[in-house]
Amino acid sequence: MIKDNQKTFNRIHVIIDGCLLVLSYVVSYFLRFYTPLREIFKLEPSTRFLSLQQYTQILIFLIPGYLIIYYLCNLYAPKRDQSTRVSLWNIVKANFLGTFYFTFLLYAVKEINYSRYMIAIFFIVNVIFNASFRAVLTYSLKTARRKGYNLKHVVLVGYSRAAEAYIDRILVNPQWGYYIHGILDDTMERGTLYKNIKVIGSIDDLLEILPQNRLDEIAITLSIDEYSKLGRIVGVCEKSGVHTKFIPDYQNFFPTVPYTEDLDGLPVINIRNVPLSNTVNRFLKRIIDIIGCIAALIVFSIPMTVVAIIIKVTSPGPVIFTQVRIGRHNKEFKMYKFRSMEVQTDTKEKKAWTTFNDPRVTKIGKLIRRTSIDELPQLFNVLKGEMSLVGPRPERPFFVDKFKEEIPRYMIKHQVQPGMTGWAQIKGFRGDTSIRKRIECDLYYIENWTIALDIKILFFTVFNGFINKNAY
Repeated sequence: MIKDNQKTFNRIHVIIDGCLLVLSYVVSYFLRFYTPLREIFKLEPSTRFLSLQQYTQILIFLIPGYLIIYYLCNLYAPKRDQSTRVSLWNIVKANFLGTFYFTFLLYAVKEINYSRYMIAIFFIVNVIFNASFRAVLTYSLKTARRKGYNLKHVVLVGYSRAAEAYIDRILVNPQWGYYIHGILDDTMERGTLYKNIKVIGSIDDLLEILPQNRLDEIAITLSIDEYSKLGRIVGVCEKSGVHTKFIPDYQNFFPTVPYTEDLDGLPVINIRNVPLSNTVNRFLKRIIDIIGCIAALIVFSIPMTVVAIIIKVTSPGPVIFTQVRIGRHNKEFKMYKFRSMEVQTDTKEKKAWTTFNDPRVTKIGKLIRRTSIDELPQLFNVLKGEMSLVGPRPERPFFVDKFKEEIPRYMIKHQVQPGMTGWAQIKGFRGDTSIRKRIECDLYYIENWTIALDIKILFFTVFNGFINKNAY
């Protein structure tokens, strides 16, 4: 079975990848020089170019380099629970690095007669061939596992919420190819069932089960109250040589992808992974904020001027309304908005949310709140560095004090800069909606931030997010 011959399987995989590289290279050569593609893209005349034999000489250096890059980009890692998105990203990333390596080789050997267009075509063809091959391979393995072949045999040690969560996911995803033989636990009676998975004995039974050498993995799923047994269990498992994994029983307050670091040999797990705690990430985000903010001010300058005039003419009071909000590191700042309500006392304003058909909202206020135009002055908050274009929406001090006592992990949102729009807003949690759902979205954004995610949020805000049905 494949699980018993993983090294052989990987060697075959490497050989196939080498063959695919050669095939992609040859196909790219013919596409570049012998197909209508040359005319379509108006490439330079191909009457005088190197022969295929001359082009293929570099493969003796190119293929080993690419295969090493594939390994470094995790293309040979187990794919049981790897998502298609992650797999495709690894392929694209590996080929980007491969293209840089290819270009370096050409400069190293001072070869100036290679077509740069051919390198670009090779990148595209190789990504397509690689993705197609791996898609077929993954589909074949998943089909085999669903039918009961190529299974990984597992025993869980410890009955806990983590054990139940692990079983739930394994049963929902048979394509992963895990077969759970049972649970060993000291607190539950033998024969206790959870979704047809039995408690088959106590933890001490590991000493009898492991020597039989029929298991591929031990999953330690102890409840948090039994962690004193962890060292002994790990010692027993490692002595037998069986692969051991640990599923912690504190997923309720740990992130999905915890951030670990090595403190001079001491492993440290950070409770919350916040990519924006990195100085480089914050700098890149700030550059995007400034560029995007200036562009938005130019685009919306006329609408903002028109709205300001209408507010001034139709309702007594200031055009711009300032409100104290809580930002990064719990610091207060004054957030700007177009005034959409009648002027009211600070006491009423601090503790009251706008409700449906609120009499305090002016006529123009209803329109600008509904279309989120009232938020545009916050572009100046972004320029000042108090806010970002994208991030968790800031809240008033009164509600921050209220929610931090009622909603677990509420204050985590203040580890990053607040934003004009965010993941929660494009998911529909704006205005009078569930605070808990909003916080879940904010936490997802904080833990999974990338520049691409910011761009996605801005895109959906512009094309789907201006009309706010929950804004009163």
